Amino acid sequence: MRTPEEILKLILDTARGDDNIRSVLMVGSRADPDCPADIYQDVDICYFVRDVGPYWDNMDWIESRFGRPGIVQKPESMNLMPPEGDGSFVYLMIFPDGNRIDLQVTADPYVDDGEPAVLLLDKDGDFPEISVKKDFWYVKRPSQKLFSDCCNEFHWCLNNVAKAAAREELSLAMEQLNHYVRDMLILMLGWYIGAEHGFKASIGKNGKYFKKLLPGEMYESFARTYSDADYGHIWAAAFEMLELFGTAARSVAGELGFVYDEGEERGIRTYMEQVRSGGLERGKAEG
Repeated sequence: MRTPEEILKLILDTARGDDNIRSVLMVGSRADPDCPADIYQDVDICYFVRDVGPYWDNMDWIESRFGRPGIVQKPESMNLMPPEGDGSFVYLMIFPDGNRIDLQVTADPYVDDGEPAVLLLDKDGDFPEISVKKDFWYVKRPSQKLFSDCCNEFHWCLNNVAKAAAREELSLAMEQLNHYVRDMLILMLGWYIGAEHGFKASIGKNGKYFKKLLPGEMYESFARTYSDADYGHIWAAAFEMLELFGTAARSVAGELGFVYDEGEERGIRTYMEQVRSGGLERGKAEG
């Protein structure tokens, strides 16, 4: 496997040998000194060029500089997931030696949004100043409205999990559980961590740092929210989510002076218990 130093040398040698490439920026986790380093980190690079044309969907150029990728995605050439259409071309590449390079080639000027970034090359000496915000990845403090909306979305979407599980609609139950409901659970757990750390902590993408940031019991509960295809386990995961969300939400409400709607939680719990036990079906038959 090529070392990070070898990859960066390859990237810079390519830029230095091409007069059209004027500056090189590295962003993402490798530009963030607070992000734990490991062999799986992407190398996120942006080439700022005079003209994007020579690099547009040009695999011959890629392979002659970086080698042939084992797999590549080119968002600008896809219809399934339409690209932003901003005039840049992006190559997402994993090479046979395991290295991943995400390369953006753009003629647009750099826009400083606070994301960690390291300027690797500036041929013209006029690259804009990079003012990295230390709190770019930090969990942001919510408002009462945002908190309440999250609670409502979480509780409401659990009804769809219950119905899909009762109907044995596996793919729908899993999508509702692991997308709509889980998204709100992760959001609330992020606020819980933020409140505990003075909103000076990052949970990482999709809560990937939960294991080191959540108390042990809460993380074990979070792990139990992941289910296999057994409907009994799906029900158990859904109720585990309900318990964990309530624990986190009450703590956040207490820390931030918010109001948590206990009646809303009771309402969805009652409905879920009715659906799981078949009570609604029996009531319909008796009626």
